[in-house]
Amino acid sequence: MTSLPRWLVWLSRIHHCRGFGIQSPTDYAFVRYVVNEHWPYYAYDELHEDQWLREKLGRLYLRLANWRQPSVILSDDYHQWFHAGCAKSILSPLTSHLSPLKFELARIPIDQWDRFEPLMVHCDEQTVVVVEDIWRDPQRWQQIARDTRTGTTFDLYYCGIVLFDTKRYKHNYIINF
Repeated sequence: MTSLPRWLVWLSRIHHCRGFGIQSPTDYAFVRYVVNEHWPYYAYDELHEDQWLREKLGRLYLRLANWRQPSVILSDDYHQWFHAGCAKSILSPLTSHLSPLKFELARIPIDQWDRFEPLMVHCDEQTVVVVEDIWRDPQRWQQIARDTRTGTTFDLYYCGIVLFDTKRYKHNYIINF
């Protein structure tokens, strides 16, 4: 993506910056101090990527792993970013069969959501799933956000974050990431 479309996306979401309009203190803190944290983390320099979007997502994954401190992460890529956020985590690839491990954090492309759905039986209020490339299939993202098995969702345009705490009020936030 060239810089002009990137700026157009950012400008179209200007009213959704830094958690403005989020009434839930928990969701506001998540957006403010995990999703849109601008302070440099300890591993940013050593994990530098040449592609701007890959680095932006990698930094988000480091902050998510640091925030959640998961014991198991499902991911086929970005393992160095996740591991920098939580060195004690076990990294497991996303497989089509049911994983015997309970996981707390997962990263999947939106076109592989069908492979992930059987694993939703392992999701609970501690589970966080990042769905990449939601801008490529906005209808699919809306289905995920409306699914009764999912809780609060965060639309960051380049990816979506799904929380599975269904005891809380269900809401889909649009965030300028």
